[in-house]
Formats: sequence, structure tokens, C-alpha cells
Amino acid sequence: MAIQQFDNELTIMRTGVSENKTPVINGLSSPKILLATLNSKYIHASLGLRYLYANLKDLQTSCEVKEFVIQTRPLDIVEQILASKPTIVGFGVYIWNIVETTNVVSLLKVIAPEVKVVLGGPEVSYESEAQAIVQASDYVLTGEADVSFYELCKDIIYNTAPDTKIIKSKPVDLKDLEMPYQYYSDEDLKNRLLYVEASRGCPFKCEFCLSSLDTKSNPYELTVFLDQMKTLYERGARNFKFIDRTFNLDINTSLQIMQFFLDRMTDDLYLHFEVVPDHLPRKLKEMLTQFPENTLQFEVGIQTFNQEVQANISRKQNNPKSKQNLIWLKENTTAHLHADLIFGLPGETFESFKDSFDQLYACKPHEIQMGILKRLKGSPIIRHTENFDLRFNPLPPFNILSTDRVDFATMQLVNRFARYWDMIGNSGRFKHTLAYLLTDNPFEDFMAITNWLFEETGQTHKINLKRLYELISQAVEALFPEKHQLVLPKIELDYTGSQLKSVFNTLNLYAGQKKEVIRPSKLLQRQKQHMQ
Repeated sequence: MAIQQFDNELTIMRTGVSENKTPVINGLSSPKILLATLNSKYIHASLGLRYLYANLKDLQTSCEVKEFVIQTRPLDIVEQILASKPTIVGFGVYIWNIVETTNVVSLLKVIAPEVKVVLGGPEVSYESEAQAIVQASDYVLTGEADVSFYELCKDIIYNTAPDTKIIKSKPVDLKDLEMPYQYYSDEDLKNRLLYVEASRGCPFKCEFCLSSLDTKSNPYELTVFLDQMKTLYERGARNFKFIDRTFNLDINTSLQIMQFFLDRMTDDLYLHFEVVPDHLPRKLKEMLTQFPENTLQFEVGIQTFNQEVQANISRKQNNPKSKQNLIWLKENTTAHLHADLIFGLPGETFESFKDSFDQLYACKPHEIQMGILKRLKGSPIIRHTENFDLRFNPLPPFNILSTDRVDFATMQLVNRFARYWDMIGNSGRFKHTLAYLLTDNPFEDFMAITNWLFEETGQTHKINLKRLYELISQAVEALFPEKHQLVLPKIELDYTGSQLKSVFNTLNLYAGQKKEVIRPSKLLQRQKQHMQ
């Protein structure tokens, strides 16, 4: 289902050229451009599409923007795209939507081969030629396409399009770009995450990340950017997610942006930043202490504390300073701390990753996001493929399957750990239980719980929350029997906080207390409905 369409788009489209020079394409004298992407969830609003739309100049009145979600059937998406009668369709392609977008493009070209399909985005900007979606499309714009998409559309409309399918976008000067923020609709402001950027690029060279290909971080002119934020704020925006890779790189800029929001503080204001963990000067600390609760979220990339691995991936990080800053943030601010680790990096072992997890857990961030290394097309991590025997999934999301130091079975084990940790540790639903249950060896303790849960359920998804509380109690009884009676009040405290309707003492908290629930077979349910 289409979930967003710009409020100011026109029903009757024009190209802005004089009548006697109106170009003809596919038999239509008024070409129509459609910009589309498939978001992972409705709450995400595409900043990239809005940049393209903002910089279409005289073609903007001929353009419509539609956003979909990846759960929608490709046939339904194609139907809605063709309902707009487009002559050119541009798709934003990312690692999270490559499969679904490939299906949409393939169907679109079968049903309406005359429609010109233009691809852009990081997933098609590298290793492009061999990809099925590229083969099915007409053009691919690699790199930042804010300007090159407009130029290609003009060329297509005037029948001067290049012969080559894959076109490298020229570098973009940020001061020449039109800002996209006015194209967030009122519904976006009310119901969706608003992505904003005060800078593009990253000066660091971490090889697992595409941003390592950048030469530096390029800031927007700050007064222009803050004017845009002021307009959004005055329209009612209260949820801002900064996608800058290194928000606290330039402290003076960081301070001005944070002061801007401090001066406009409301109960519902929420800001999300990605920060460098070892760079927290005194002035920034002083300002951070002024933000009230439920206002700030920091995404802190740790990835690994293993110095050998850090050197392998060209990551410069002061580990002691990073840990010191995390602890300071937890103890002196109300910011929600989301810290990242990556398993499967070249040179990382199960034991060294366990050590990184334990060190990070001791810093007490609110969440530890355990990512599994993914092979992003174009990222320099592939230079280690032979030396470390890196074996990646050939299918999206291109996750690491094994290395010379981590076999496939161990990789699966850590995958399950990560899933259960997200469900139990990061959810905040077991904060009293885990704080009591996990010892000085939290990774080892939780791995025991992981193994028990998977052996008991065979599931890492779709576990009912009530049942999860029961399973945690039963796991503690089986694994740490000396703690079970002491941890039950903690589980009850967490259960009460979950606001589930069932009374706590009705739960199956003991393994021997399990009840066999007899349910009627679903096999003939449909047939039985006709017999009643």
C-alpha cells in the first residue's frame, strides 16, 4: 500500500517547456516522473527521495513521490505505480529492500516495458553489473544522485539519454543543493521519524562501512540547516533523527545544534545522534547534562575492543576513553545509550568477542546492539576475504557465515544470542531480572540462557511475551537453581511493568509446572465452518 504522497503534487503534470517544444516519450507529450522506494516500516520516511524531489528544478511539477513498505505484495506496488501513468520511475535501493525492489522492477518491466526504470542508492552503486535488478532496469546512477537524477530525466525526456546503463554521479557541492525538509508532510511530522543531516561523509576509515570511502565529513552551512530545523519545529516536528556519521566530530557545530534544541525544549522533543565514543570534551558534557529525561538517544559505535581487530579494519578508537565516556554518560545524563558491537570481523574470535561484550556490559548502556558483519557492496572489508577466509551469505542481507576463526555453528550460536539479547536485554522488559541474574561473566551467563531457550523452544522469533517471562523463570530454575527463589521477585517486578493482563502467580514459573494445553486441530477448521 502506498503510504505517503506529497501534498503539493499536481494531478495535471507539466514539463515546463513551451508548447511547440514539448517532448514526446512513449507516445505521451507530458512525461511523468515517479520516485519510489520500499521502506522497512511505515514509520521510516525516505530522506533520499525528498532530496531528489527537491532538486528536480523545472521537472518537479512533473514528479510524484510514493513510498511503500517491504511487506506489501510486489504486484500491488506495481499496480499503484502504473496507476500514476509514469514514463520514468526512480527507485531507491538499499540492503533492506533489494529483494523486494528486484521483484517490483522485474514485474514492472514485464507489464510495462516502455517505462524507463532508473535505480540509485548504495546497494546498486557498487558491483552493479551482475545484479539482477540492474539487468532488469534501464539506468543506474551510482553515488550521490541529487543532481544527476534530474540531468538523466532531462536527457530521457529529450531523447538524448546516454548509451551506457551505469552512470557515475559527479560529486555534489552541498551548498548548491535545495533542502528537502519542506517535503515532509504534516502526516510525516505527526507519525513518522524525520531523518535530517547536518553533514555528509565520515573522516574515519572503518572498513566494514561504506562511509570509509569518503574522504572527509562535509558540513552544510549551519545557519541554513538550523533555519530548516526551525521551520520543521514550527510546523510541529518533535522527533529528529540525525543520520550524520559523526555528530560530535566538530564540537562547535554540535554545541550550536544542541543549544538550538535546548532553547526549544518541550516534553515531546526527541533527538537521536550517532556519536564517536572517545570524543566528549568538557563543554559538550556540560551541555548534555541540561537535557531532561526522554529527550536524547545516542548511538555509540564500539564494534570491538580487540585492538588487533581494530587495526585489521583500520578503526582508530581509544578504548579506555570510550569506556570512560560511556560510564560518564550513563551516570551523569539521562540520554538513552545504544551501543553497537559487530561479530565476525576479520581476526575476531568467539573468546575475544565475549571479552568485548563483557567490557561493554560493564559500562551499562541501555542497549547493546549485537550486529553480525555484513558484506556491503563496495566496502573495503572484502580485501580480507582470502587472508581470513571470510565466507558471506550470497543472498541479502549478505551476513558473514564463517571465518578462519569462527565456524558456521558458532556463528549461528551468536546469531541466536543476538536475537535473544534483543528480545530480553534490549527490550527493557527484564531490566530488574538481568541486573540480578548476570554476574561478572555476563556473556557466559546469557549464552547459557540462549542455549536453554533454543533447546526448549526451537524459536528465536515470535515468542509470546507472557510465555517469555515463564521461560526465563524456568531457565533460571534449570541453570541457576540457587538463584531461582531470589530472582522470582525481580521477574514479578518486570512482569508488572509490562502491563500484561494475566496475574503473575498464574504463570508457569517452574519447569515441572508446565501444563499441556489441548487445542482443536486447525487442519479442518475451514471445512467445519461450512458444516455449522
